[in-house]
Amino acid sequence: MISPGMSKLIGMLPERPLIFLANKILYGYIKKYANIKVSGKENLKGVKKPILFICNHLSNSDALVLNTVFKDQDLTFVAGVKLDDNVLTRLGMSITKTINIHPNAADKDAISNVVTCLRAGNNVLIFPEGTRSRVGSMIEAKKGIVLIQRLSKATVIPVGMSGTDKLLPINEKDMALEDFNYADVNVNIGKPLEISPREKDEDRRDYDERILNLMMKSIASLLPESYRGVYK
Repeated sequence: MISPGMSKLIGMLPERPLIFLANKILYGYIKKYANIKVSGKENLKGVKKPILFICNHLSNSDALVLNTVFKDQDLTFVAGVKLDDNVLTRLGMSITKTINIHPNAADKDAISNVVTCLRAGNNVLIFPEGTRSRVGSMIEAKKGIVLIQRLSKATVIPVGMSGTDKLLPINEKDMALEDFNYADVNVNIGKPLEISPREKDEDRRDYDERILNLMMKSIASLLPESYRGVYK
């Protein structure tokens, strides 16, 4: 947890010193507290870019861990605008490439920005659930991820992550009070998904639901059973 005095100092810093300090503080926390184990990196070899990485969402530490794991992929993250509300998350967003999105609305501008980013050849990581799970396992995903893939034609790679719920547990009262703890964090990278075309007589909504389930169950298959939630 960042002290009130440090919070005040951070709020006064210009961009370059802020980024330097954010790297020092946040990646210092990750290095100290997270025992990160990665599997499946071989699944990235020879994959056609751009890549749309999709991952379950457990904690405000998720993007920091994934930015460490995928440091050679130059990721742009899609993050809810509310993450800009406190010092800890502002620090995190200052050191990751981010496209802001309103998670509980049909944010057409944000979706357009994500698609544009992918079409330009950039890799993007999105959490399809739209928010951190409050139950420690997967919750129902938003359908926007299917539209993003359809418009961008990006290669989809699922990622299953566990342990960040213990690394930086959710504090429902105030995100600024969230604190790091020692934890084993596992990141499991899956194979590229085969997104089948819509069948001739298939309703668009049925097709979108089928593809969404394919995406989310592919993430679930990379997780311990206790983390799979509604996608068991």
